[in-house]
Amino acid sequence: MHKRISLALGSVCIILLCFTIATVVRMVQSDQQQLPQSAAKKTSQYRLVLITHDLSTPFWDKIGESAKKEALQQGATLEVWGSYGEDQNDFLKQIEIAIDSRMDGIIVQGLDTEAFKEMTKIKAAFYGIPIITVASDVPMNDSMRKTYIGSDPVMAGRTIARQMVKDMGERGTAILIGNDRHEYDQRQRVKGVMEVLQNYPDIQIEYIQTSNQKEKVMAATQDVLNRFPDVNAFISVDANLTSAMVQEIERRSQIAPYYIYSFDDHPDIISLLRKGKLDGVIEQSPETMGKMSVEMMTQWLKGEEIPLNTKGFFTSIRIIQPADVQ
Repeated sequence: MHKRISLALGSVCIILLCFTIATVVRMVQSDQQQLPQSAAKKTSQYRLVLITHDLSTPFWDKIGESAKKEALQQGATLEVWGSYGEDQNDFLKQIEIAIDSRMDGIIVQGLDTEAFKEMTKIKAAFYGIPIITVASDVPMNDSMRKTYIGSDPVMAGRTIARQMVKDMGERGTAILIGNDRHEYDQRQRVKGVMEVLQNYPDIQIEYIQTSNQKEKVMAATQDVLNRFPDVNAFISVDANLTSAMVQEIERRSQIAPYYIYSFDDHPDIISLLRKGKLDGVIEQSPETMGKMSVEMMTQWLKGEEIPLNTKGFFTSIRIIQPADVQ
């Protein structure tokens, strides 16, 4: 009797042990199947960074917000870094940190300096980190960037010059004011302006350059008003100079006699346009820039589009006037 009970208990224990072993085996097999999927999900996440030297401006806020939305759509993570007040040293430090952090891709506002070119052309290239410039370009040969996303600066220059001629007429004196850093985008804007105005021999063009310090801009504006008292129009090819230029013109005389034009990539510009202190502004497409830059970067990383168009992808522009922002 005792033997039968012992045998029965032993059989039950063996059956329970078999069930336990089978359950454990199934759990292990399930975990093994899930591990590659989790790893795949992890490797499909690209770490991207967007870097600008104009943080917390409406123009760059729009680029950043659009880039973040597109990153979510593409299964990537994106951080927005940068500096304030065009602090070039801090801006370059942010790029260096991104490279040292081995980001999968860097989307950056182009800066036409030797330090920027060396960092992107040598250091980022050494680690195989792709660079895409956005809103401001540095040519591929100088920076080794994969592509550029932003407005065509030559076309922007042509557009603003045509508007000036339409408003002012085919004769008069026009002052172009730019930054003395001779940056690529600014040179291209000036090129576009000159391409149009060379067809109007009765329009005299004077191009002056200054630093972006407010006092320097005002002094340069004062000087040009002294030398050319009959000036009819001003084109600020660097939006960072516009506010100080307008302030000096207002101090000297009424704004009304002059035609004044600029670009939209500075927080003061739309306010000046709304107040009627500017006659025309080139409006760009920052939301498109943010979206496309992430889209192109992820396509590159996935190997879906290699090489990217080295000339860049130009986003739309249009001229806006005071009536458009009232």
